[in-house]
Amino acid sequence: MSAKNERPTAKDDVRHVENVMVRAQHASRWYGQIVGCNDLTLEIGPGILGLLGPNGAGKSTLMKLMTGQLRPSKGTVEVLGERVWDNRALLRRIGYCPEHEGVYEDLTGLEFVAFMTELSGFSPDEARERATRALADMDLAAAQDRRMGEYSKGMRQRAKLAQAFAHDPQVIFLDEPLTGCDPLARVRVIEIIKRLGKDGRCVIVSSHVLHEIEAMTSEIVLIHKGQVLADGNVYEIREMIDRHPHQIRVACDEPRALATALVADQAVLGIGFDAMDARTVLVETRQPDACYPLIPAAARKAGVKIASLTSPDNNLAAVFRYLTEEKQAQAGVQNR
Repeated sequence: MSAKNERPTAKDDVRHVENVMVRAQHASRWYGQIVGCNDLTLEIGPGILGLLGPNGAGKSTLMKLMTGQLRPSKGTVEVLGERVWDNRALLRRIGYCPEHEGVYEDLTGLEFVAFMTELSGFSPDEARERATRALADMDLAAAQDRRMGEYSKGMRQRAKLAQAFAHDPQVIFLDEPLTGCDPLARVRVIEIIKRLGKDGRCVIVSSHVLHEIEAMTSEIVLIHKGQVLADGNVYEIREMIDRHPHQIRVACDEPRALATALVADQAVLGIGFDAMDARTVLVETRQPDACYPLIPAAARKAGVKIASLTSPDNNLAAVFRYLTEEKQAQAGVQNR
């Protein structure tokens, strides 16, 4: 997997993908004055790639370009060496699970998946057989003859996932695939996605939740304002965060006692209090791995009861904020 754009990583080289299955070259898509994708260049090979970005970053636009639902305003998008737009034969080799929840509520789960599989060129009998297997994979065998209007949100999501791989596609696009799934269903869905990746397929998973992607793959691309902001191993991306101070919020019954217990530790850069909540201590650190276990240990020793411990910096939004700030700083230096 490789992405080519100016980005705030320390790398100048572009990783080469020997077996490119999806390629975007200077792809742009705009809606009037609104830019969905902006001069985006990306190469993706076999395996699972996490496409990460906050809502509105351009992930869904990129997915639609790669699945032939949108035509690039500029540049090209290819899948398996062919242009995607207006290429019906190619679409039979692509699987797609959209983010939106719309399904045919009057159809049973089996009818829905079989119908979608027939559209990929299979006979009715073979499509039904494939649909049965795919629904069983999604733990929906017992519900396959129920109408989808009776399904829960998570069940509808699993039926959508079943139709995405029932026709045995080589490239699979999954837009927010864990939406609405309960914990057990999430585990099963992640197992299926990882299995598809190990089979040599190209599986592109879009999400705005970092830990969801981490459960499936370590290879990610960060999308921000329609551009590739960073790409590589998820652990390398996390290291970027560690260059910046983290803030940890601790709600407790004795905030001043906890602050006193923490202030002298080397892992703590600073201590403050939330102006809107007097019972919340704000801990700043450059060593989050050391600081997270330190806080409950110090609280126990001081007899302080912790109600919650959270970090607004330990999420995807923080990654983008840090990377965007760094990119803007680099641009400022170059313009001097």
